[in-house]
Amino acid sequence: MNIILIGPPGVGKGTEAKRLASLFHIPHISTGDMFRAMFDEETELAKIAKAHINRGELVPDDLTNKMVKERLLEKDAQQGFLFDGYPRNIVQAKALDEFLNSRGEHMDAILYIDADVDLLSARIAGRRVCKSCGNVYHVQYKKPNVEGICDECHGELYQRKDDMEDTVRRRLHIYHDVTAPIIDYYKNLQAFHAIDGNGNIEETHEKVMNVIV
Repeated sequence: MNIILIGPPGVGKGTEAKRLASLFHIPHISTGDMFRAMFDEETELAKIAKAHINRGELVPDDLTNKMVKERLLEKDAQQGFLFDGYPRNIVQAKALDEFLNSRGEHMDAILYIDADVDLLSARIAGRRVCKSCGNVYHVQYKKPNVEGICDECHGELYQRKDDMEDTVRRRLHIYHDVTAPIIDYYKNLQAFHAIDGNGNIEETHEKVMNVIV
C-alpha cells in the first residue's frame, strides 16, 4: 500500500499516519524526520543537505527527491510506504510519479484530511507542553491531573509561541496557500480522497478506512 497523507497542523495527521503505518506494515516516512536523522550521518548527500539547513535555507527539491528515492529503495519500503510531509510542491510530486512509474508502481491512496480553521486553531492553541520532559497536554482533550503541572515529572506546563492563536491562524492560512497547488495536482486522480477531519480521531480514522479498504 502506497499512501500520501496531506493535512494541516492540528488535524490529527500524525496520529492517523502511525495507525495506518502499523495497520499496513509500512514505514511512516517524514522528510522532516529524514533531515533530522541526517545530522548524525556523514554521507555526501547528508553533508550537502546539512549545509543548506545550517544556513537557514530550504533543502533544494532535487536533493530532497534524491533522499526520498534512496529511502524508498530500503528493504522496509518494498511492500509500500506512507509519506507525511512529502511531496510539498509540484516539482516533488512529479519526481515521485516518475520514480514510481519507473518501477511499475503507483499511489494507492492520496488522503487529504482537512478541518475548519476555527477548530484547528482551538486544537493547537489548547496544547500545553511540559518545560522539563516535553510531554504534551491539552486544556480540553488531555488535561493534567493538576492544572499547569505535568503528571509525569511535575514540571511546569506552558504554551509555546507557535501554538498561540494568532500565530496558529497565520500558519494555517500559509499552509492552505502552499498546499493548494498539490491538491489541484492530485484531486482528479482516482486515488485522491478528501477526508472531513472535523470529528474526533476515531471518526476521522473510520472515514479514512472507508475509502482505502
